[in-house]
Amino acid sequence: MINPDQVAEMLYPAATSTGKPGPIPTVVPTPTHYQLSGETGHRTLWVLFAGMTLSAGIFALLSWNVPTSKRIYHITTTLFSLVSALTYFAMASGQASSLSCHAVRDHHSHVPDTFHDECRQVYWARYVDWALTTPLILLNLCLLAGVDGAHTLMAIVADLVMVLAGLFAAYGTDGTAQKWGWFTISCLGYLFVVWHVGLQGTRMVQNKGGRVAKLWASVAIYSLAVWAAYPIIWGIATLSHKTSVDTEILIYAVLDILAKPVFGLWLLISHRAIAESNIDLGGYWSQGLSAEGRIRIGDEE
Repeated sequence: MINPDQVAEMLYPAATSTGKPGPIPTVVPTPTHYQLSGETGHRTLWVLFAGMTLSAGIFALLSWNVPTSKRIYHITTTLFSLVSALTYFAMASGQASSLSCHAVRDHHSHVPDTFHDECRQVYWARYVDWALTTPLILLNLCLLAGVDGAHTLMAIVADLVMVLAGLFAAYGTDGTAQKWGWFTISCLGYLFVVWHVGLQGTRMVQNKGGRVAKLWASVAIYSLAVWAAYPIIWGIATLSHKTSVDTEILIYAVLDILAKPVFGLWLLISHRAIAESNIDLGGYWSQGLSAEGRIRIGDEE
């Protein structure tokens, strides 16, 4: 038989020791937990801003003596470095981020469970960066291999689906299909990019000779391998919250350097050494609108 005094001692220990009624046991709710970037992440963002700005300047200088008709690679590499520099400036200056919050259950033994909010800083400018720069990288690969316009367009659309699905997943609610559902869609988008660029590029580049085929295979495998690391880090850091925000910034910084400045410099230097890789774009691209061939209604008499 349970002794009532034992029950009272367990529930109200203060009452049994002092002879006065003790407080009713309660659970103080845990305050909101914030996962924010620190000094390390802040400095990294400024370093990347400077690095991307320098890269854009170098790529622009490399195009100085190149005819406009043959500047397509120089223009695209300069543009994606410049866009990345602007987004890193936005992140480093304290803009372009918001909090993604979700409720976390706290389990207790003798009292009902409680909840607290966990909020993580998400830099949405990073997704703007990827949405604007990765299509330019894909365009370079497709132009180098000679991929047709239809597959190039499909690859760019699949790439945009991949990036936007990642943005939606970053703000998705835990316990629903929002987070990992969008993550799956993003991974499928990446596979479609590999299909349209990798397979079609392998077929088409053979018509450009062995040197171009070797260059394309090297830069394509390199780029797609670097891109494959993004969803892995994204799932571990952004979705599962297994790393700090500073660690996430550092890893993405390394990947962005590999995917943009290193890729761009490799492409431009190799492109200059291989004449077969040149793309000569005439017409409006390099000469503008010409008055030749125009027919004026007033002159037809």
